[in-house]
Formats: sequence, structure tokens, C-alpha cells
Amino acid sequence: MAPTEAELLANYLIQPSSLTAIVTLEQFKALFPRPLQSSSQVRSLFRDLQAQRTDLLDQVAENIAHEAKRGITMRREVVRAKREAEREDIDAEIEMERALFGDASGAASAKHTLNSVIPELEGAAGALHAELAHLKEEEATLLDSVQQTIGALSDLRYGKFANGLISEGVIDGLKNVEAACGNKSSTNTSLQGRTQLHENNHDLSEPET
Repeated sequence: MAPTEAELLANYLIQPSSLTAIVTLEQFKALFPRPLQSSSQVRSLFRDLQAQRTDLLDQVAENIAHEAKRGITMRREVVRAKREAEREDIDAEIEMERALFGDASGAASAKHTLNSVIPELEGAAGALHAELAHLKEEEATLLDSVQQTIGALSDLRYGKFANGLISEGVIDGLKNVEAACGNKSSTNTSLQGRTQLHENNHDLSEPET
């Protein structure tokens, strides 16, 4: 079993830090002139320093225990925040599925009537339009990046770069463009499928004449 945070701190800060682990009584006596080494005052001074050191280590141990408790609390808060974020994402996905697919989504919801399903579909259509607008903004940004990369490739082709490191930057830019194109392709495919399902649901919701 891996040692805990408190155990690691105690092993590193407390165990090797006692006064006797640093200097023994005999070594402490040797620091004084020979006539004073046998004095009881030297021994008393050593004991006093040892007591002060013990008090200090007790404070360190208390701080370690306090920090360990804070660490547990912080980890719990992180887990709780992560769960809440995941729950919000799931709720948003469920609402979108209900609006698009109704009961076919598998999400528990009340049965829709013709009057109730139309506002739901209109809301889903609004969300899709907003997502399309966001994708168009990303497309414009990507197009600008591609044009800059094309210009840089043209300079690279005709040897206009004085700095050899710039070619590496161009290669990195191409890789970023490639990744962005891949992500955009998968997003557009998913969005087209969802739009088609929305249109089918809207056709089904219209009353027969």
C-alpha cells in the first residue's frame, strides 16, 4: 500500500529532525572547551535544546495533520464539482434528445401533443442554428489560418525565410490545421445527422390534411 501524504511528510520532516539524530550529547560536549565538557550546565543546555526541538516537531506534526485534512477536503470538493459538471452536461444532452427525438431517445419524459412538441422542436432548431453560427465562426478562423499557412509555404518554397526555425513553425501550423479539419469534419457529420432527424420529426408532427 502506498504511503499517505501525512506519512511521507512525517518521514521527511519529523523522523530525521530530532536533536539526537543531528548531534549526540557527546558530540555536543565536544563543541565546548575541555574544562567545561563535564559541566552539568552543558548537559542541562543540551536537554533544554532537545525539549525546544521536540516542541517544534510537535508543531510540525500538527501542521502536517491539518494539511492532510485540508487535502482530503479539497479532493472531495474537486470530485463534487466534477460530478456536478458531468450532471449538468448529461441534463443538457437529455433535454436536447427529448426535443429532437421525443420518447425515442429513451429519456423519461411526458408524452407530447401537437401543441407541445412544436415549441420543443423550435427550441431544438434554435440550438442547432446557434451551433451552426458557432461553426461558421470557427470556419472563418480556420480559413484565415490556412491562408496564412499557404503564404508561409510559398515563402518556404522560394527560400525567403532567413530563419530556419520558421519552417518548423510552418510544419506545426499544418499539423494544427489538419487536426482542426478532422474535428470539423466529425462535427459537421454529427450536426447534419441531427438536423435531418429534426426535419423528420417536424414532418411527423404536422397534422394530415
